[in-house]
Amino acid sequence: MASQAPAHDGPRQPLAPRSPRGERTRNALITAAREVFERDGYLDARITDITGAAHVASGSFYTYFNDKEDVFRALVDMVQEEMLHPHLRERTGITDTRQLIDAANRDYLRSYKKNARLMALFEQVAHIDDNFRAMRLERGNAFARRNAKMIQALQDSGEADPTLDPLVTAHALSGMVSRMAYSVFVLGQRIPFERLVTTLNKIWENALQLKPADDGSTA
Repeated sequence: MASQAPAHDGPRQPLAPRSPRGERTRNALITAAREVFERDGYLDARITDITGAAHVASGSFYTYFNDKEDVFRALVDMVQEEMLHPHLRERTGITDTRQLIDAANRDYLRSYKKNARLMALFEQVAHIDDNFRAMRLERGNAFARRNAKMIQALQDSGEADPTLDPLVTAHALSGMVSRMAYSVFVLGQRIPFERLVTTLNKIWENALQLKPADDGSTA
């Protein structure tokens, strides 16, 4: 008989690992959950399959997670953090606007390709679960807020069209990149990676009406 979650009044806050061993167990459960979710889908995934794949006792699952929704959320959080690629300018030392757009789009598309099966599953779950629909919306908002900040800075420096609403523009351009990633890496639309990224970069540049890289002046 499968182990059941301990009875409690309402959702409890799962414990954070207190030792390296606990951290390894939690990470093993997340890794196993990814394997099971990608293989069986969200609705058919079972906690016993996750603990079996992680080679841990069933009761250990409930030390760190309340249910399969909880571990799925942890998995998506982990992938989302990877895909956001924060502080790109600081990490790479790139200052040229076009190169930054290129680096951001390349990082995102590579991460999406790497996590395509999970991203497809996330899209499916968002259609049937209100909590994950809200989570997907917040993920999109996080991308848009980051990009809006960059667009506003470009406007302030005179490099981009000042009449654009930074946040709406960011939502539109981020949505374009995300949807193209879904079409190519999930649905199987056949577009070579280099053509995809360079085309998306050009659309970004045209939409923002970036000033020419070379203004024609001579040293």
